[in-house]
Order: sequence, then structure tokens, then C-alpha cells
Amino acid sequence: MVVYDGAVSRADLDVWNSELESLFSRMHPLFYQTESRKHAEQYVRGLLAPLGRKNGWTIAEYVGEPEPTALQRLLNLSPWDADALLRLNREYAMEHLASPGAILVADPTGFAKKGTKSVGVQRQYSGTLGRIDNCQIATFLAYVTPGRDRVLLDRRLYLPKESWVADPTRCARAGIPPEVEFKTRPQQVQEMIEAALEAGAPFAWFTADEEFGQNPGLGEFLETSHIPYVMAVPKTTQFTDTTGKTLPLDALARQLPPHAWQRRSCGIGSKGFRVYDWALIDSDHPNHQYLIRRSINTGELAFYRCHNPHHTGFGELVGVAGARWPVEECFGSSKNEVGLDHYQVRTWGAWHRHITLAMLAHTFLAITAHTTKKRGTSKPNNSTPTTIHPTTRPNQKQRHLPIDALSHSPSPKSAGSSTSFTTANTPSPTACTGQPGAADTKPKPAEPTSDATSAYKH
Repeated sequence: MVVYDGAVSRADLDVWNSELESLFSRMHPLFYQTESRKHAEQYVRGLLAPLGRKNGWTIAEYVGEPEPTALQRLLNLSPWDADALLRLNREYAMEHLASPGAILVADPTGFAKKGTKSVGVQRQYSGTLGRIDNCQIATFLAYVTPGRDRVLLDRRLYLPKESWVADPTRCARAGIPPEVEFKTRPQQVQEMIEAALEAGAPFAWFTADEEFGQNPGLGEFLETSHIPYVMAVPKTTQFTDTTGKTLPLDALARQLPPHAWQRRSCGIGSKGFRVYDWALIDSDHPNHQYLIRRSINTGELAFYRCHNPHHTGFGELVGVAGARWPVEECFGSSKNEVGLDHYQVRTWGAWHRHITLAMLAHTFLAITAHTTKKRGTSKPNNSTPTTIHPTTRPNQKQRHLPIDALSHSPSPKSAGSSTSFTTANTPSPTACTGQPGAADTKPKPAEPTSDATSAYKH
């Protein structure tokens, strides 16, 4: 990480370490055995460490274990409940980040894999990889606050129907419980939203890309549950205006007069505000509007269906549409900083354990950054940038410093971007909703297409 001399004091480091120890204390009741508690702490410390790859071997070496057997046993054999840890992660996040104005964001991400043994793996399209490849795909639910703090709240591993769910022998070899049934990714998202509602997580909006926006079952669930949403939809989506005229959205966009467009920012990135031209069109449904985004450079279009029962203003709808980027930033920082995709496990239980431990490590970093910002840590005048590599191990006299990843790292789709944490005197960015945002590198998500696969249909 990169900091300025004097920007982070020993007192700051002591506070961060104390908060990490407090988090470990909350984890202890989930583990029946003393050794399991110790190894869970070691694993999380390893995920927070400045290691190029974070797996059983590298983490074991980092924490001073002679071999990875104990950490592998933690993931594969020890008796503990990954879903209980997931609930702890959500409770921990809500204690610090809960906001009635928050946005839930759903998105899948891919994990490239070799061979055929890893649970859920098959050749399938991954937006993360940008191609059809041998991979696993998981659906995640992120929580984005008005201040653009963001964490991963929930996860579901997608199991292809024909190659996995329909093959009970293969499922048994991978440790998949017999009661697990096939679920489309929109169905997985519905389950995660229901879990968030049951847990009392406050939020105002839901947003997702067109894989979910074109799914009628998910849309019906959200509307029945009185959840406002802004979801991307294909350009071929049929639009009916207030006079009863019906036409595809891309045809509608070509007919709009110049005065129908407004130039607005939907967020901020490393190069400044993400500015597009936007148009908001009323439909024949009193609570449905359609939002059209147009690139000011290429003219490329994206389309969104808005369920807006409270008739929220134009600016907030644009802000919700822009909140799709933070989930990609969660994936980027989780993979780059806490090894979300560094695992070397194959079974159902071990996958969920690693992913949940990585989510908890990422939540710790997000909360540490949030509380540090609230305390007002800033660069002193005339300070000099210094690179610090926190290589302290738990058995050394110095305390472990889990601070190399406090920045919100860019998505892995942004090749070559810096991931260092720099406390520079930069102005606080402001999103289109008027709330402070984080200056992250994030490419524009792929524009909606009309393609759909059976995994998306409900």
C-alpha cells in the first residue's frame, strides 16, 4: 500500500488490529473446536495479507504453519456452518453501514477452472472472462450505501441443470446435499433478497443488469414485495406509451427529440464523473418508466425498466442505474485483495466456506475504510508518499497490519489499474445524488443485448 508519512499513526493501526480481534471474538462461537477457531483466524489473516496468491499453501507459510493440512481441514472437514458465518457477515455489515437509502445490487461473476471435478464447473459464458470457458459462476448480492460504501451480503453458486443437477452421482462426489435443487440465477437473486428482507437489512432500491431485468418472475416478485427497482432490459423490449402505441425501445430512442435528453453523471471513476445523456419516458403503467442512457462519445444506448411507485425524481433514478458499478468493484477488490477467486477447493462445502471467509475479510476492509473516513484520517501538509509492505506475521512482535487493501480496488476488467491505497489530498467526489462517492476505476458494463439463455429464464 502507499500512504503519506504521518497519515496513518500507530494509534490507527492499533485501532484496526483491535477491531480485527473483536471480529475474531464474534466468530469464535461458530467453531466447536479450539483448533478450528485458531485456523479460522489464521485463514482470515492470510486473506488480508499482502500475498500474490492466497491458498492453503501460501497462507500456511504466512502464518507459520509447516504445511497446509490444518487449513485444508478447516475448509473441507471441520464441523462449522458457513451459512452461520454468512449471517454474521451480514449483521456485522449492517451494524456499521445500514442505511434506509441503500441499494441492493445483484450480479454474477465467473471463476475460471481447469478440469471437471470442481463443483458447478462446465463450459459456459462468463461476463467476467468475456468468453465461453471452463468456469464456475456464482451470483452475489451487494449492498451499496448512499455514500458508496459497498460490501457483498450474500452468495449462491450456480449449478447447471443438465451437467450437474441431473447427475446425482456427480453431485454426490462434489458433496452437494441431495436436497439442493436447480435454481436459475434470477431465482437465486430472489432467495437472497428474501433473506435480506427477513434479516431486516434496510434498503430503498434494487438494481441489476439485463439478465435479471428481462426475467418476468423476478420483476413480479419485486413489485409484489413493493421493492422499487431500476433494471437493465434488452433493446428489443416492447414499450407501450401513454397513448397505447407499442414499439421496441431502440426504435423509441431514435424518435426522441433533442430536448428529451439530459446530460447527467451517474457516478464517479478514476477519470472523473461518468457522464451520459439520459431520457426518462413514461409508459402506460402508472408506476413504470423507462430510462435510456446514451454515450456522449459513441452514441451507444442502454435501456432500463424502472418500477417507481413513489415517483422518485429523474436524478435518483440515474443514480440507482449507476449503482450497478459498485458490485463489479466489490468483485475486483475481493479478488485482488482478499483472494475471493484464489481457492483450490472442489467440493460444495469447501467452496462456500472459502467464499464466505473472503466476503468477511472484504467486509472488514470496507468497514475499516468507512470508520477511518468518519474519524477524518487525512494526509498532513507537506508529507511525502511512502510505500509500506505490511509483512508482519502473527508470531512476530509487531502486530499484523491488515491495511494493504483498504482501497476499493477496480474490477479485474480494468487491466493495468493501480490498486494501492493512497491518502492524497484529492477532493471528495460527489455522485449524481449529491452523496460522496469513492473514486474507483470501473469500466462501463456491457450494453444490453437481446440474447438470453435457459439459465436466465424463469
